[in-house]
Amino acid sequence: MISKRKKIALIVGIAVITVMVVFPFVWMIILSFKTNTEIMTDPLALPQIFNVDNYKRAFEVLDYGKLYGNTIFVCLCSIVIELVITFFSSFVIARMHFNEKIRKALYGFLILGLSISPFILLFPVYKINTLFGFSGKLALVLPYVATSISFNTLLLVGYLKNLPTEIDEAAIVDGCNIWQLMGQVILPMTKPVIATVVIFNVLYIWNEYPFASVMLRNVSDYTLSMGASFFKGKYTVDYGGIIASSVMIIIPELIFYGIFQKNIVEGMTAGAVKG
Repeated sequence: MISKRKKIALIVGIAVITVMVVFPFVWMIILSFKTNTEIMTDPLALPQIFNVDNYKRAFEVLDYGKLYGNTIFVCLCSIVIELVITFFSSFVIARMHFNEKIRKALYGFLILGLSISPFILLFPVYKINTLFGFSGKLALVLPYVATSISFNTLLLVGYLKNLPTEIDEAAIVDGCNIWQLMGQVILPMTKPVIATVVIFNVLYIWNEYPFASVMLRNVSDYTLSMGASFFKGKYTVDYGGIIASSVMIIIPELIFYGIFQKNIVEGMTAGAVKG
């Protein structure tokens, strides 16, 4: 039983953390209704007049249909490829029997990427894309796949290891081959963790800027994260346009996260208990 004093302290702590998390977003929305002069001179004050000029300018400057289309295309291609690769490799590591040293070495190699910031690899990846002639959206898909495999492997291997081995034995006794076992038995059971992997990767790709800024050269290939660059001139910066466009990019992401946050919790905790 929690004492009244501890309960009050807990509520206060939660309230403080909530305010700290929500404040930047609320502040950004307030700034989006201010002129560039107000943003520069008094950024913490409320706008003198709430107007939507920044949003009008954002719609005039940005082709949101194209930006959303490019981002969704890159998301779908990257996630499909990395899920296929990661599911197969994770199944081998977690469910198949072979030399334990090779298993550990393979698993260690696949999750090694967690210790390396993907942005350190910007120049090498750029040179590889140039070497093979990859450009446009394809130049983003392959780096996104490569940088996501380590995290996906960590989640999938942990989950698959906790599935009872009796499932495999029963399926084999019933006449399943290895492909049927993976596709018809194990895959449907991994829906919670796959949903988590998909959500995390969508959020990552939706917000990713460094790779997009280096790999994309054609404006027609730009993703949403590149939208703010349209408001930066050689000598001037349209801060109001940048903020308004950022709000337009973030709101769909927040809605997506709000709808699927339950799947994130389920996927992260699904493998925590055996059986």
